[in-house]
Amino acid sequence: MIIPTMSDNKQEFLPFHAINEFMRNDYRLTVVRTALQALPSLPAELRASIDRLTKHFVKVPGFRNSAQAPTGVKMNPMAAAFEKSPELVAAILAAWAEVHLELRQQVYDLLTGRGWELLPMEANRAKLPGFMIHWPKGENFEKLNQAFHVKYPEVQSEADDVSLMVVWLSARLPYDVGDEQAAPTAG
Repeated sequence: MIIPTMSDNKQEFLPFHAINEFMRNDYRLTVVRTALQALPSLPAELRASIDRLTKHFVKVPGFRNSAQAPTGVKMNPMAAAFEKSPELVAAILAAWAEVHLELRQQVYDLLTGRGWELLPMEANRAKLPGFMIHWPKGENFEKLNQAFHVKYPEVQSEADDVSLMVVWLSARLPYDVGDEQAAPTAG
């Protein structure tokens, strides 16, 4: 489902749960686990959003309020709901990004250094209608991961984490690769 915005240039979006087409099942579970385990230390607004969405979209057997289920019990049902609910995906990814503050800053610096036009780092991307579909020409996850490790050779980040942070910060999925107007690149 593609949702155009109201702007003059008609930017197209895919709902947040479209990211599941780009994620392995085991990595999805890792992202959900990371967000759930960090829940007590997250900002109150983010915690409240995840709890509200958990109550609404996640069904944990034996719990009327799924938000009150222990993390280990609600992880799999949460990952299943993550595949279907764009709102839950946005909240979980916002929490995941909050846990990875250093990586977030590094990927932000990498992308802006390559000429990507990004929202300010502190912008609430969960308020967007989804991911933009246009991906800059000449860019892919492999190139971005290589550039990341050249720029930050001492950092031991996994390729999946760097790629997910690229997607989250840019609010883009590589659906329509090669759109010149999406974001200029520097090589």
